[in-house]
Amino acid sequence: MRRNRRERGESQFGCVVGLLLLLAGLFVAYKMIPVKVRTADLRQTVTDEARAAGTHNDGHIMKAILSEAERLDLPVGKEDVEIVRRRDTIRIDVKYVIPVQFPGFTYEWNFHHVAENPIF
Repeated sequence: MRRNRRERGESQFGCVVGLLLLLAGLFVAYKMIPVKVRTADLRQTVTDEARAAGTHNDGHIMKAILSEAERLDLPVGKEDVEIVRRRDTIRIDVKYVIPVQFPGFTYEWNFHHVAENPIF
């Protein structure tokens, strides 16, 4: 006679493991997605400032990037922003690290935004 799993007292261990993996994935997403959204906003500001380089001087560009980083609560300082103007192009480099806290360790997430555009 064939017995059912439940009659033998077997548990659904695979289901529990799957649920734990799902919860771990949701927790990682909860910690990482807001950081990614904030950094994408800063990257857009860097790109916009590179496009407007013909009408903005380096001081204005630096101030715009740093104020946006402060608004977004990103750890960007003056030393993390490099603005290089050449005869007909501008290059803006922004490098910074965001520490993301997890139980038991801290992940150091490195970001590097680069925008290079012609100056009109």
